Amino acid sequence: MHNKPRIYVAGHSGLVGSAIVRALGAADKAEIVTRSHDELELTDQAQVREFFRSEGIDQVYLAAAKVGGIHANHTYPAEFIYDNLMVQANVVHEAWRAGVRKLLFLGSSCIYPRLAAQPIREEYLMNGMLEPTNEPYAMAKIAGIKLCESYNRQYGTDYRSVMPTNLYGPGDNYHPENSHVIPALLRRFHEAKASAAPEVVIWGSGKPMREFLYVDDMAAASVHVMALAPEAYAAATDPMHSHINVGTGQDVTIAELACLVGQTVGYRGEIVFDASKPDGTPRKLLDVSKLAALGWRASTPLAEGLERAYRAYLAHLCAGGDPDARCEMHNRTDGASGPEWRISHRTAHA
Repeated sequence: MHNKPRIYVAGHSGLVGSAIVRALGAADKAEIVTRSHDELELTDQAQVREFFRSEGIDQVYLAAAKVGGIHANHTYPAEFIYDNLMVQANVVHEAWRAGVRKLLFLGSSCIYPRLAAQPIREEYLMNGMLEPTNEPYAMAKIAGIKLCESYNRQYGTDYRSVMPTNLYGPGDNYHPENSHVIPALLRRFHEAKASAAPEVVIWGSGKPMREFLYVDDMAAASVHVMALAPEAYAAATDPMHSHINVGTGQDVTIAELACLVGQTVGYRGEIVFDASKPDGTPRKLLDVSKLAALGWRASTPLAEGLERAYRAYLAHLCAGGDPDARCEMHNRTDGASGPEWRISHRTAHA
């Protein structure tokens, strides 16, 4: 018998899962269990069943998911809905079969209608049409919430769900074709600075408003929600809308965000908005009053989070994310903690 609870973090190498591992590790109150994709294929029910049968897991953070940008969702809709449904169904069902009483499912704010009233409350779920560009992914995430609610009703489990706003930070995806807005902007402004580009062109008018949450804040919120007494969680939620929004409760325009990223990177050129390109949804802000009433609020201001995210991006480049980057580590002169990476890029020769 183990003294500390054994907590399985599914998706531990991703943006959110790695942050949850950091948060749990810092608290040092649990034995953290992880498995790589090669070690455990979560879409394979037999493998998932054997894992839970043999590992003696007490709690689960379900952060594993197939994710991607608009292009990936458009190109592979069947994979997005199938893989996410299978992962969620296998983990929730086999956790229940193995006697796991507590589980936290991490979803996405894309579950809400495209034209939902602002700020978006939890009860707005399924009262309008979803954003067409990621509907298969959103439907799978809605199913994850309903899985947890159904197992709670039928089997008396304590399976909870949190729906984060747009996340960013260490462990992000910087791929030029399928990254989200902040990692994409960090990369674009960094490359523009390195090449002395006179301008950075951004699609749209810059007027849409978005909310962003630093990923370590998301991890802290997840641990907080998981630690709530069952009666406190039940009192704050509804059996048919049992999920809780996680965000900052504040948003910025894309133009403001671009200026902040440019300042963070140290880019001195011009920022141009191409209004001939689509803007997308005008605003997407979560109502986070339920989580605030349960005792948690985000603590990382956007400017500070962007500084941390940029340092993580530079470390990513120096760890092999850019084969043409030449890196040197220096002591910081700006008062921040950790090393400062100074990067130059090799010049291509004909």
